[in-house]
Amino acid sequence: MRFRFCGDLDCPDWVLAEISTLAKISSVKMKLLCAQVLKDLLGEGIDYDKVTKLTADAKFESGDIKASVAVLSFIFSSAAKHDVDSESLSSELQQLGLPKEHTTGLCKSYEDKHSALQGKLREMSLRLGRLDAVCWRVDYTLSSSELREVNEPAIQLKLQTQGVESGSTETTVVSVSADKFRVLLSELKQAQAMMNALQ
Repeated sequence: MRFRFCGDLDCPDWVLAEISTLAKISSVKMKLLCAQVLKDLLGEGIDYDKVTKLTADAKFESGDIKASVAVLSFIFSSAAKHDVDSESLSSELQQLGLPKEHTTGLCKSYEDKHSALQGKLREMSLRLGRLDAVCWRVDYTLSSSELREVNEPAIQLKLQTQGVESGSTETTVVSVSADKFRVLLSELKQAQAMMNALQ
């Protein structure tokens, strides 16, 4: 069977398995768990202590807790990605075996954060790291132990980039000859002209 929230594909087996795990907690706690997962998806972070307390009644082990968070993350992000309305999502989740009370809470949470979630997913999709700083210098080699006369410039580029997900700064140092630098500069100018033409 095909499901809209799965992109009109079959539901993954692991999602089917975890839906029965979600059915073990009460519908009220399910809604609170959904709120925590949505906070995490929107970049606000998840309170794992709260999640552990919410699932304590169902006697979830740490693997069950992680699986529950993962399946809810998948359901919310996949439904938002495929622009599924809350009624369709409710119907599909009930077909997969999630009780009606649980789907009502889940879909209410989803409906409240639908546009914010789509915005966040759009913001995160197809993003590359950000360039923080560029430092350069030109070294002119007169001679070396191998050759008496070199007389060749070399360009040292130091690029500092920030990762999309991690936010950590990474430094890359590149050394290129004058000829290769001319080619690089020419290609970068062509790329900038193409990007400017698109705006």
